[in-house]
Amino acid sequence: MTPSETNRGRARDRAKAPGPAESADAGAGSPAWELLLPAVSAPARTRGRSLQAALREAVRTGRLAPGTRLPSSRDLAADLGVSRGLITEAYEQLTAEGYLRSGRGAGTWVGGAVRAASPRARDLAPRSPGTRADFVAGTPDLSLFPRSAWAAAQRAVLTELPHQDLGYPDPRGLPRLRTALAELLARRRGVVADPERIVVVSGVAQATTLLGFVLHARGMRTVGVEDPGSPQHDALYASAGVTTVPLPLDGEGVVVGPLRESGVRAVVTTPSHQFPTGIAYSARRRTELLDWARSVDGLVLEDDYDGDFRYDRAPVGALQGLDPEHVAYAGSVSKSLAPGLRLGWLLVPESLADEVIERKRTMDLGHPTLDQALFARFVERGDYDRQLRRCQRAYRERRDTLVAALEEHFPGSQVAGIAAGLHVIAALPRRYGPQDVFLDRTAAAGVAVRPLTDYTHARAGHEQDQGVRLVLGYAHLSPARIRAGVRLMARAAEAV
Repeated sequence: MTPSETNRGRARDRAKAPGPAESADAGAGSPAWELLLPAVSAPARTRGRSLQAALREAVRTGRLAPGTRLPSSRDLAADLGVSRGLITEAYEQLTAEGYLRSGRGAGTWVGGAVRAASPRARDLAPRSPGTRADFVAGTPDLSLFPRSAWAAAQRAVLTELPHQDLGYPDPRGLPRLRTALAELLARRRGVVADPERIVVVSGVAQATTLLGFVLHARGMRTVGVEDPGSPQHDALYASAGVTTVPLPLDGEGVVVGPLRESGVRAVVTTPSHQFPTGIAYSARRRTELLDWARSVDGLVLEDDYDGDFRYDRAPVGALQGLDPEHVAYAGSVSKSLAPGLRLGWLLVPESLADEVIERKRTMDLGHPTLDQALFARFVERGDYDRQLRRCQRAYRERRDTLVAALEEHFPGSQVAGIAAGLHVIAALPRRYGPQDVFLDRTAAAGVAVRPLTDYTHARAGHEQDQGVRLVLGYAHLSPARIRAGVRLMARAAEAV
């Protein structure tokens, strides 16, 4: 047995049976070498780094608490059976990093700058925990994600992608994807799609923020939003220093009179399927909206969040196709594939293109190239069209199931809006009110549901004036779960 092996054996013996004198050392009764023993077994060329990593991790996790005095480098080297130089180097490195502190003649101590790391990362993804039925709108059926086709596309892309495409990308996106998107959007949504003016983004949320920064740089401090509308717009525009101005809707879309009076020069709309009311903007209102944009040299941001999903007829074409110089068009795969992909597109007027592209560059240097190449292939080979057809069949059936279940369990209820998208507005008879009591009862029964008033800016009085009006998401639920959920909600409502 070599001398170093003998010393390591002694160290292990002492670690198993620490003496009284060791209780003042690191670990409050567990000597420091007990934490470092696995590291000294590393190959000689990596032993120093292993010792440093083990000591650093012991401080991070709190096994060596702040204020703990460590053995001298001579003593610890002898106990571990390593050279004193390795221990001295480890102490000096971790002192420089702030994990340890030392003073001449005062020894080496664990510093107080490090907080012990949390043993597990928290999951802050939006969830509806503990619910028996979840009708919160906005989520597609993630089980419909085409895993096999996606995996095949991924393997093909990894094989064929040129090495240079793994470098920093064009901030607008890969030319291959922008070309594929231009063809797709022109064919399916009727947009005027120039690949040079398409920017690949991390969903509509980033598209919104990008435009917010550009509008702010141009001196705009307010932007109009639909009321009711998506509650996310306030925070997204606020992050760019822009304030949202709520604008009322009628049965044809955003009302142009209040829009003109507001003084804004930009407005966010969902004309193909307004969220959350479910209406489609009329042809007359589309014309009025574009006339307003031209008159103020303004901008309409068209959020086409679910424009591919229309069940009673072909979808209405995008507003952008009528005036591509006054409409910025945004969409994503969040409803057709999965929101976790964080993949979308923004088609901007030529006058804004350079500023949006530069802002995208400074924001993140461009979208991940592998994801872009994969989706481009997915579109080119027709896989995306097949996925859209598959989702459309499933979601049409689920909407029909929800409407039938409401008629059965809530007689006299009315479903508003066009047959499209991933949610409906259900107006229940007044006998099921007041709304706040209804919501309390359903929540107690384990039903997650949101009222229309959650999406409005002026909420006061709506519960009494409108009765119980619910925004019910159905795309993520199977027909059986939809029927069971509505039945459960009806039982809770009986108590009201």
